[in-house]
Amino acid sequence: MTPTVVIAGRPNVGKSTLFNRLAGGRAAIVADTPGVTRDRKEAEAMLRGRLVRLIDTAGLEESAPDTLAGRMHASSATAVTQADLVVFVIDSRAGLTAADRHFAQWLRRQDRPVLLVANKAEGRAGTEAIMDAYALGLGDPLPLSAEHNEGISHLMAEIAERLPPAEPAAEDGAAERPLKLAIVGRPNAGKSTLLNRLLGEERMITGPEPGLTRDAVASLLVDADGRQIEIVDTAGLRKRARIEAPLEKLSVAAAIGALKMAEVVVLTIDASEGELHDQDLQLAKLVEREGRAAVLVLNKWDAVADRNATKRAITDRLERSLAQLHGIPVVTLSALTGAGIDALLPAVRRVHAVWNTRIPTAELNRWFEGALERHQAPLVAGRRLKLRYITQAKARPPTFVVFGTRAEQLPEDYQRYLVNSLRESFALPGTPIRLQLRGTKNPFAP
Repeated sequence: MTPTVVIAGRPNVGKSTLFNRLAGGRAAIVADTPGVTRDRKEAEAMLRGRLVRLIDTAGLEESAPDTLAGRMHASSATAVTQADLVVFVIDSRAGLTAADRHFAQWLRRQDRPVLLVANKAEGRAGTEAIMDAYALGLGDPLPLSAEHNEGISHLMAEIAERLPPAEPAAEDGAAERPLKLAIVGRPNAGKSTLLNRLLGEERMITGPEPGLTRDAVASLLVDADGRQIEIVDTAGLRKRARIEAPLEKLSVAAAIGALKMAEVVVLTIDASEGELHDQDLQLAKLVEREGRAAVLVLNKWDAVADRNATKRAITDRLERSLAQLHGIPVVTLSALTGAGIDALLPAVRRVHAVWNTRIPTAELNRWFEGALERHQAPLVAGRRLKLRYITQAKARPPTFVVFGTRAEQLPEDYQRYLVNSLRESFALPGTPIRLQLRGTKNPFAP
């Protein structure tokens, strides 16, 4: 099993900057604001030849359990209990604080190996605090500067040395690559509650406050059949005109990036509102534009009075406005109570299989001949287009290329006819279909 390294410490000591440095990229949102990180952020990293699972945590703060800070503390504490090594970070420029001393004492009680890191120690900064750090009783402090990449190589070596011995490599070949799933929706649609319900644990911070999730946070789920799914919970996406704060812009960028990396997107709607909002529709259009398979989740279904009318209103508007998602699977559930949750992952697997569909060329061209016989190719500039054959260029999403004389002039309504016929004939519901046109040059043309 991959060893787990948890980065912990009070707010604003540079944990996320260090996480990004070790992960080798901007995996976590970083801003000059205390408390940016709320949920645990995970990434795999190769440190001195050892593959590790890095976890960035929210800042440790002592607060009442029912407050946001209290829920963040509980999430960080859970991560620490699962760690093979805890990297405890202090700010050497700020010096030791009462919070550092309190949480160092708490860490010693957790019976986890701890590596003490004095961050922001570029140049001669914080020399006094580094010496004071011995008083924490966590061993020799390791000075470094995550922002300036000073001491990171030494830290990687220290982490690799303190980890448990590596297990022998399995001989049954590479493991199956996880299906990548992103959960998107407007703020307060219940995305984090849905992820927690799927995982069976309080992995994400939830509460009545909208906009709790700030970063795109990935979690690994193993389903009942032993197959892996990497689920990414994203920040709620509002209308662009309402996004003003720099931190929210970073959150939106992370959410859109997660959507682009996904294979299947779960578009989560607050069904208790009884309608599909314009922003929900914009998100659906973004999913289609990126060519991702999609499942529509009508959450908070237990709070819906007229269920038939609500479901019909939402799905009808979506299919009227976005024909490419015709036949999208719809799952009604309550993430809070768990009602209907068992139908979600099977729907995800089905739409993923459709998204990966490949159709043999011979079968495809038999369909093409029938489609042309039912409705002839139209006249363009007084001459009928001659469409000759079709082939599938790729899957993910299904992409087809039509060849013929002046095929590139094919009107959009005829293209829609071909796409709808493809979808119906080969059972391709709820996934975008791409149709590309390739004209053949007339050898007798001047």
